[in-house]
Amino acid sequence: MDEQERKGPFSAMRDFGRKCVRVFRVARKPTGEEFKQVSKVSALGMLAIGLIGFIISIIILFMFLK
Repeated sequence: MDEQERKGPFSAMRDFGRKCVRVFRVARKPTGEEFKQVSKVSALGMLAIGLIGFIISIIILFMFLK
């Protein structure tokens, strides 16, 4: 048997809650520069994924037109 199964559902939820509290204690608010950098990287990622999807849709469109 798994250790989580022996503890029971309420014990598992309590362990999860303790882990969440530990993460919130360590977390901090990002600086303005960190926020700008994360925003730029996220925007570039979304742009890249959109561009790849657009290129694939154009290729599929031309494949079915011929």
